[in-house]
Amino acid sequence: MQELMKKLGYTFHDEGLLVTALTHSSYANENKKTSTSYERLEFLGDSVLSFVVSTHIYNNFTSLPEGGLSKLRAALVCERCLADCAQTLDLGSHLILSKGEDMTGGRTRPSILADVLEAIIAAVYLDGGITAAEDFTLRILDDSIRRVCMGKGVFKDYKTELQEYLQQDDKSVEYIHVKEEGPEHAKVFTVEVMVSGKALAAGTGKSKKDAEQTAAQKALAALHLKLKGCCK
Repeated sequence: MQELMKKLGYTFHDEGLLVTALTHSSYANENKKTSTSYERLEFLGDSVLSFVVSTHIYNNFTSLPEGGLSKLRAALVCERCLADCAQTLDLGSHLILSKGEDMTGGRTRPSILADVLEAIIAAVYLDGGITAAEDFTLRILDDSIRRVCMGKGVFKDYKTELQEYLQQDDKSVEYIHVKEEGPEHAKVFTVEVMVSGKALAAGTGKSKKDAEQTAAQKALAALHLKLKGCCK
């Protein structure tokens, strides 16, 4: 833990929070009496991350309208960006996994790395308060913020693009998690995107967030094809 805290640049008063943030559900399920997984911390960390990033870009990108701010935030809090930050911190080598999860590549799986980073953000918040969480989050995202500002490595947020496209006609969009298949270490999620109550497209992914993005991408393609057909 001391080695990891040096990498994180934050010293925990309660190291147990950090241990929990690193513990995958596969390990916690095998050791229910002694271990708790990071899932509850991840839930909190997602909100803390969104708040910190939203506040930062609101204060520092004063010329951007709401739509631009939403796209910028999406680029910074997406799974790919968080997983890259987690790899830079070498979080994979510190994860507490079951043997099965470890053998099947859990230490390098983007969805796990992103979730753990969110859990650590929550752990810092609970341990040191919002100022500590803000300092930590903006420090680890600093390179990502710079890349996005330079137009490099920007994540294509199809969900936001679809929502903005549909808002022009006052149509609503909803994502329905249809099913999940496969073993615990290699699940595949299927999500269906509903537009004004009607199914438009479905997408799959290794996480629910990835599946939603795929579904939104397919929905946009379907809408554009439909528009082209009407214009012929």
